[in-house]
Amino acid sequence: MTAADIKRRTLLAAGLGAVAAPAILSGTRSAQAQATPAAKPADAPEINQFKLGSFKFTVVRDGLNTIEKPQGTFGTNQSVETVDALLKANFLPTDKFVNTYSPALIDTGSDVILVDTGFGAASKPRGTGRLLDGLKAAGYAPEDITVVALTHMHGDHIGGLMADGKPVFSKARYVAGKAEYDFWTSKDRAGTPAEGNAKAVAANVVPLAEKITFIGEGGQVAGGITAMMATGHTPGHMVFNVESGGKRLLLSGDTANHYILSLQRPDWEVRFDMDKAQAAATRKKVFDMVATDRIAFLGYHMPFPAVGFVEKQETGYRFVPKSYQFDL
Repeated sequence: MTAADIKRRTLLAAGLGAVAAPAILSGTRSAQAQATPAAKPADAPEINQFKLGSFKFTVVRDGLNTIEKPQGTFGTNQSVETVDALLKANFLPTDKFVNTYSPALIDTGSDVILVDTGFGAASKPRGTGRLLDGLKAAGYAPEDITVVALTHMHGDHIGGLMADGKPVFSKARYVAGKAEYDFWTSKDRAGTPAEGNAKAVAANVVPLAEKITFIGEGGQVAGGITAMMATGHTPGHMVFNVESGGKRLLLSGDTANHYILSLQRPDWEVRFDMDKAQAAATRKKVFDMVATDRIAFLGYHMPFPAVGFVEKQETGYRFVPKSYQFDL
């Protein structure tokens, strides 16, 4: 394969966007004050709240999509029969899969930090864009958010930053990866399959550039929250390590996008990973750490509420969803 072929395939993956993005999106309360959850409307999205040390997490299901032919997204370097066999062994259908999107809010007592923003309210007709509804149900308003941190800049993670040309989180500062921003704002994306997502970044992220703190490996999001580079899905994809009161959780973003197909077979190629070999290496590195250190992780596309643990197995990792560990 020539260098030109590699570049073309990388840009094609970028143009397709994330598993999470089937379409490209174009009064302050004291942070110390405890949020008082409002009465949950009948049509409010699902939320899940738990404690990590002194930090309070709120996970919101921004929405879900049912997608046809999982073999066209996961295990693209495997036969259809091989992918089907793994799905059947785990009691899953072979003709479609459900993809969910789970932004997370971390209330540290001094900051209210939102990690990724979902698709944005304009996507509600497609069954997504429920973040603000979920935050309201949990007792938070957009102006309560003091920090917005981005794992990467695919449409399902940045679509909720702007609405009608204005910042949704008007009182917040922003934290994002320098490598990620530089890639999507480069003029080299023009005229390539990556141009669509680059336009989404131009509309949703670039207007906020003056308020963004750009970080890389080891960069601090806020007290107790630091970044680790986890590239492959995109050139600047990051994960966030959260520590409080001797407890630890990793916000893994899109390092793994399916609790069976990505975790049990981390070597399998995923259609939307831009550098597929690097993404596979990153999956193994990140989840080896999660398994070895026996820490929790929150994966943006894991089954809601998107939090769990992994046990290392011969071919990958077994996903163990959280239950009552954080309630005791």
